[in-house]
Amino acid sequence: MWNNLRTDKYEGMLAETMNFVGYNGNIVNSYFVRPLGSGPFPGIVLIHHMPGWDELYREIARRFTQHGFLVICPNLYSRFGHGTPEEVAARVREQGAVPDDCVVGDCEAAMRLLKSLPNCNGKIGVIGGCSGGRHAFLVACRVKGFDAVVDCWGGRVIMSKEELTPQNPVAPIDYIKNLAIPLLGLFGNDDQNPSPEKVNQLEAELKKFGKNYEFHRYDGAGHSFWSYDRAAYRQQQAMDAWEKTFVFFDKYLKS
Repeated sequence: MWNNLRTDKYEGMLAETMNFVGYNGNIVNSYFVRPLGSGPFPGIVLIHHMPGWDELYREIARRFTQHGFLVICPNLYSRFGHGTPEEVAARVREQGAVPDDCVVGDCEAAMRLLKSLPNCNGKIGVIGGCSGGRHAFLVACRVKGFDAVVDCWGGRVIMSKEELTPQNPVAPIDYIKNLAIPLLGLFGNDDQNPSPEKVNQLEAELKKFGKNYEFHRYDGAGHSFWSYDRAAYRQQQAMDAWEKTFVFFDKYLKS
């Protein structure tokens, strides 16, 4: 799928920041990218990582749109004020993380917005990396209406009782019986959040409940291995993971 675009094919996209009504009636700003043309196109709700609603995730959104997807990347930190991504993310950490209910509500609202568009084919995926991987798994378990989910190295899907907080009161894995859509998991074997042992535990639970999933684990890669703005980037593993993501979303969202 990667770099397989025809050189004679028309290509165009529109990218902009926009607001929508999210959880509890709050206004959430977002990055919205869509291909030019009548479509219909599938949609993706892209969930940013813990470092914030940053330039990397805008570029990821545009990459998906270049491959034929409508994409909304909501700013899950909207309620914490504005500034640089680093400044806002620090504020979020100081206050103990964004509440899970806010994440779920904002992502459900983003999904419904995509489905309402006349050039959407009605199929919507959800994907995130780092904390966004955790959030993508959580949203897929708690919200009906998505068609496929990709968890990129999401930590704290499995949580001890001591790790639970008012913002994160339930471990996402405790909702696993409600997962009703295909799951793609991408993990680095050098990662410690989630560690390979945690990934094994998650896979065991998916098998236990007979879920439709596929996991890919990469040697020589740790956390955030496709974040090319960081030392964690691993080119070979990242591009293979991108390929698998496009194949997965094409299968469940475009067919």
